Amino acid sequence: MPKKSVYKAEIEYLQVMDEQGVIDAAQSRNTLSDEEILELFKFMQQCRQLDEIAFKLQRSGRMGTYPQNKGQEAAAIGTAYAAKKGQDFLVPCYRENAALFMHGLPMHYVLLHWMGDERGNQIPEGVQQLPLCIPIGTQMLHATGIAWAFKMRKEPKVALTYFGDGATSEGDFHEAMNFASVFQVPCVFICQNNQWAISVPRETQMRSKTVAQKALAYEMPTYQVDGNDLLGVYKIAKECIDRARGGGGPSFIEAVTYRLADHTTADDARRYRDQKEVDAWLGRDPLIRLRKYLETKDLWDETKQKAAEERNKAIVAEVVKTAEGIEKPSFDDIFDFTFAALNPELEKQKRTARTSSLGQDPTQVGLASGEPVHQ
Repeated sequence: MPKKSVYKAEIEYLQVMDEQGVIDAAQSRNTLSDEEILELFKFMQQCRQLDEIAFKLQRSGRMGTYPQNKGQEAAAIGTAYAAKKGQDFLVPCYRENAALFMHGLPMHYVLLHWMGDERGNQIPEGVQQLPLCIPIGTQMLHATGIAWAFKMRKEPKVALTYFGDGATSEGDFHEAMNFASVFQVPCVFICQNNQWAISVPRETQMRSKTVAQKALAYEMPTYQVDGNDLLGVYKIAKECIDRARGGGGPSFIEAVTYRLADHTTADDARRYRDQKEVDAWLGRDPLIRLRKYLETKDLWDETKQKAAEERNKAIVAEVVKTAEGIEKPSFDDIFDFTFAALNPELEKQKRTARTSSLGQDPTQVGLASGEPVHQ
C-alpha cells in the first residue's frame, strides 16, 4: 500500500507592535485603542515599580525570597485584560503579579505571601483567582478542574492558567492538557516562555523547536506570540477566551518573553547566562516599546514620565506600609484555624509552644537541674 500523510500542522506567530513601538496596521485591528494602551502602560509601570521595591525589600532583610516579574508584564497584562474581571478565573504560578492585581488582588497580598504571612494567600471574597503556586506545574490541573466545573454548571466562564516553559516538561502539564482536550473545558493555557527553567535553557530541556507545538498532540488551537508585545498578546488571548466561552474548548498560547532578572533573589543568573543575551532582551522590554509608541502619538513625554514615577513611588510606598503594618497573627492561630478540636497532645503543644518531649516534661534531666538546654 502507498504511504500517505496522516497529520500536518502549522503554528502561527503573531507580533503587532515591534521593539521600536511600530504597529502593524493590518494586525492591530480589533486590539487596543490608544486610550487603552496608555492606561495599561501606566499600570505596567506601577507593577514594575512594585517589583523593583520587592527586590529591595528582600535584599534589606524585610522579605523572604522573591521572584521578579520584570520583563514579563505584557504577557500577564495582555491576557488578563482580555478576560472578564469578576467572572473568569485566574490560576497563576508566581510571575503574573500584574494579572492578579488587574483582577482585583490588593497589591500588598503578594508582599505578604513572600513575607511568609499566610494571609497573603487568603484571596478576598469576589476575587476570582487562586493564590500563587510555587510547585512547578500543579496549578494547571487545578485550572482544568475549575474549567470543567464551569462547563458542568453551564456557566459562561473561562479559566486562565499561567506557567513557564519548564513546567511543560512536567507530567502534570500533560495530564491537564489531555483532560482539558478530551472534555473540551473552557481553559486557556498560557505559557510564559522566558527561555530559562531556572538555570536550564529551553533548548536543553526539550527537543521541540517551539513550546506551542506540544499542544498539537492534544488537538487544541495553539499559537506563538511575541510575549513582550501587549497588543499581540491581547489579540490572541481574546480570541482564545471568546472561543472557550462559546463552547469551543481549550487553547494554548506560547508567549515568547524573557526573564530579565534572576530566577529568584536566591539565584545568580550570571553563573549560567551570557550577558549579551540579557542585553539583547533588554531592548525588547515591553515598557520601552510602549513608551516609544505613545511618544509618537504625543501621548507621553518626559514630564508625564516623571509625574508617573512620583505617583507610583507613593502608591508602592503605601502598599509596603500596609504589608509591614498588618497586625501580627496570634501564635494560637495555627491551632485554632487548622483543627476543629485539639487532642491532648495538641493542647500541650499549644500551651508550651514546644513539640519535643522536653517541652512536655520539665522534670527531665537538664531542665530540672538548671543546666542550659541547647535547642
